[in-house]
Amino acid sequence: MAASELQHEQALKKFLDERPQLRVELDHLNPLLAQAKGETSEQYREERLHEAFEAEAERQGLFAWELTLQLTAATPEEYEARRLEVHREVAEMAGMDWLEYCDLYGITP
Repeated sequence: MAASELQHEQALKKFLDERPQLRVELDHLNPLLAQAKGETSEQYREERLHEAFEAEAERQGLFAWELTLQLTAATPEEYEARRLEVHREVAEMAGMDWLEYCDLYGITP
């Protein structure tokens, strides 16, 4: 099962708590930039937070949902088990053989 919205919100909070400089940057965004995009300051801030989260996941070679699981799992073992479970679901939805999927994405089954 993919990460829930609650898990993702928890991951975003932890992500931000671990990056005080990012929090400062997000707290001091130019409100005119939000206005130019037709967004509220809060919407604009949330969008920038999500972009930073996605960029960090990419930097680590992860999908954003994997970073969410990583930040919310109690142990590395729990993270790995949940990650493999989601990858299995994706492989099934794609109609791919599990070993072929693992090979394609560099996953150790």
